[in-house]
Amino acid sequence: MRAAVFHDRHDIRVEDVPEPGPPGPREVLLRPALCGICGTDLHEYSDGPIVVPAQAPHPLTGARAPQVLGHEFSARVLAVGAEVSAVADGDRVAVMPLIFCGSCYYCRRGLNHLCVRMACTGLSWSGGGIAERVVVPDYQVEKLPDGVSDIQGALVEPTAVAAYGIDRAGLVPGDTVLVTGAGPIGALSALYARAAGASRVIVSEPDAGRRKLAAELGVEHTLDPTEVDVAEVVRELTGGVGADVAAECSGSEPGLRAALASVRSRGTVAQVGLHVRPASVDPMDLAHRDVTLTGTWCYPVQDWPRVIALIAAGLPVERVVSDVIDAGDVVPLGFDRLVRPGTDVQKILVRA
Repeated sequence: MRAAVFHDRHDIRVEDVPEPGPPGPREVLLRPALCGICGTDLHEYSDGPIVVPAQAPHPLTGARAPQVLGHEFSARVLAVGAEVSAVADGDRVAVMPLIFCGSCYYCRRGLNHLCVRMACTGLSWSGGGIAERVVVPDYQVEKLPDGVSDIQGALVEPTAVAAYGIDRAGLVPGDTVLVTGAGPIGALSALYARAAGASRVIVSEPDAGRRKLAAELGVEHTLDPTEVDVAEVVRELTGGVGADVAAECSGSEPGLRAALASVRSRGTVAQVGLHVRPASVDPMDLAHRDVTLTGTWCYPVQDWPRVIALIAAGLPVERVVSDVIDAGDVVPLGFDRLVRPGTDVQKILVRA
């Protein structure tokens, strides 16, 4: 079968790989429909291998590079194992890609996304979503309601990331929210914050195209951090107080510093975007203003049905999609475009 395979930094090939065997008793065989290119995938392409195991097999799954990519995908069920009852042949599903041991300190406390041996379909598993077939554990598949499209199904995973960031920041209805970085996760964070009751959403983003999309999504204030002092403008918009919470989605030191400077005393910044290198902060400022900086990693797996329900109820996540491309074009029209400096491309989905 055809699949997009990560071999090494700047080396992703669309090539023939063996089809997976029949599903085991608690596994499901899927035909992926659409799969998103994630920021994690881009980091692997430009700076990796980071998450993809290259030097030794993954301790939980045994996977190692070369790795079939794709962990944000919708699919159709082709076959189920003998002990699978939640889905059946022909069902449309979204795939929650996290794989966990179930027995470590965190798994036993329901924090499966922090599993000490966590793996992920499309990064450290035998297959991924940019392929014609993939087998996954049955707990990863969630049936899609009829009103949720395959495009929306492929966006459940990044929406769960965005939702968890806003939730970890402690948003309460009526809050003012700052989002730094208006890539796909930032745009979805803005959408979710509004749905969760934010009275005002402010987005900081240097790219004009992404600021335009944020405005089209209903964001009242879009700021260019290369032209204005973000913290100063946020204080002006909030009567000198600052934002109640911020979601740092740029994965950049300037974005993090702007978020920390923009929140009010005893405000919270959730670090949602992934940093590939260290960033400095001023601990005295955190202490003096009683500010909380909290990390986020993936999402609680229990959130998956809730996020699908939000999309079914009308959260317009599909509006962040800028392109749908064929798998054969995944490098020139996907990865290469997304890593190009100054790109205004948003979410790219791949037809498997």
